[in-house]
Amino acid sequence: MTNTQTHKDILGHPQGLFYLFFAELWERFSFYGMRALLTLYMVNKIFEALSTRDVAAAAVYASYGSLVYASTVIGGKISDTILGLRRSIFLGGILMSLGHFVLAIDSSMAFFLALGLIVVGNGFFKPNISTFVGSLYKDGDVRKDSGFTIFYMGINIGGWVAPLLCGWLAATYGWHYGFGLAGFGMLLGLAFFWNGIKRQVFGQAGLPPSQAVIDKPLLGVPQGILIPILAFVCAPLVALMLASYEPIANGSTIFGDQNLVNVIFKAIGVVILIYLAKVLYDATLEERKKLFVAILISFFMTIFWGFHELSGSVITLFAARNVDLSFMDAAQTNSLNSMFIIILAIPISLMWAYLAKTKRNPRTPYKFGLGLVFAGLSFYVLSISGLQANEEGLVPFSYLLVMYFLLSIGELFMSPVGLSKITDLSPKRIVAFMMGIWFLSSAYAFQVVGFISKELAVDSDNANVGGLETLSIYTEGFELIAMYSLGAGVFVLLSSPFIKKLMGKVH
Repeated sequence: MTNTQTHKDILGHPQGLFYLFFAELWERFSFYGMRALLTLYMVNKIFEALSTRDVAAAAVYASYGSLVYASTVIGGKISDTILGLRRSIFLGGILMSLGHFVLAIDSSMAFFLALGLIVVGNGFFKPNISTFVGSLYKDGDVRKDSGFTIFYMGINIGGWVAPLLCGWLAATYGWHYGFGLAGFGMLLGLAFFWNGIKRQVFGQAGLPPSQAVIDKPLLGVPQGILIPILAFVCAPLVALMLASYEPIANGSTIFGDQNLVNVIFKAIGVVILIYLAKVLYDATLEERKKLFVAILISFFMTIFWGFHELSGSVITLFAARNVDLSFMDAAQTNSLNSMFIIILAIPISLMWAYLAKTKRNPRTPYKFGLGLVFAGLSFYVLSISGLQANEEGLVPFSYLLVMYFLLSIGELFMSPVGLSKITDLSPKRIVAFMMGIWFLSSAYAFQVVGFISKELAVDSDNANVGGLETLSIYTEGFELIAMYSLGAGVFVLLSSPFIKKLMGKVH
């Protein structure tokens, strides 16, 4: 739906953008605050008795991340056809709040239930608030790219502050205080969103397709009531799937070498591909070309996020074991990426605006290729950090700073621009679903994260393993990642002339 009411602009953008900005800021505060602690908590608490603790933590982290983003496809589809954006965002926010508060309970069972609640809640919240931003702008509005970049800065303010505060609380008072603060952040996000609705800054945007659809009975219950019930029921089922990774005494899992979530995830992927094939078949020729590009840029993002999301797992462990940390602890280093996004977001947004005025703004495929090149350079910096390691195997903190600086430039070249282009390239009837496909790229990226994390896992009976024992494992792994990312970036740049033809008038 499009917001047809007229509201005063703020800084040249619709007023509603800034309510969504603060709602997403606090939601991301909760998400990234928890993520900063997650791998360290599993390694040092949940799986501390295992010599294979790194592998176990990598399996759960990758499975959780995959399900978090795969759930957005389902949440986007339900929003498109039944609930609408507003109801979906509220349902998702409530589930995620509960998840973060349950995570504050000192129990292995509560840990997995909390992850289940966050997975389901994120599916309803994440794709729909991003789609809501797109609905504030008319088709062809040149402000949309910069609007999404501003929105993206809100994400990263939350992502910057959360690891610092939640990491400090966890280190000072205990893990569960850090997790509890993340839950309060989510509630604040919902409060901002509700305030925007009360002030009617969104006009008619985000309402259900029709009240008749909401009231339509399914299994004797109106769909508007049944869906929230099913969402709560699904949370413990997701928890059981994640708990199937918890290693038993000999270090194996209940399912042996079989990865239950991976099997289910692959099945979901097949269903999505079949549905996408149907969507492409039913589309007009012009729509089909643009949809193909939307799918293609989602694939490019899979590659980028597969390397980027190592920041919450392998890079956090590298920081804990092999970086000379003076100003912050390993959990708090998760704030560096968002810090650089905040610093760079407006300058890069202004750069795109200036290049657009002078008709030199690169088309989206070129930005994506450059983004992958920057990602490759960032991991190359980490790969050479061992050259300046001290006698304890600790490298200077400056290498981590430069790495996140370069990775953040790559992210700004790709993610906010791609987020905007998904709404431009997708037919209005399936735009929330395609936003779900966009986030599905992150779900598959976590499969990459899981694979790399297991390859770089350190087996040791010493819970405080680190130093010279782990340095070469990490630096050699980072060198391989750099090579793959640089190669992918060059390939995308060479393919850009063909891709931009398919995009038509979409820049």
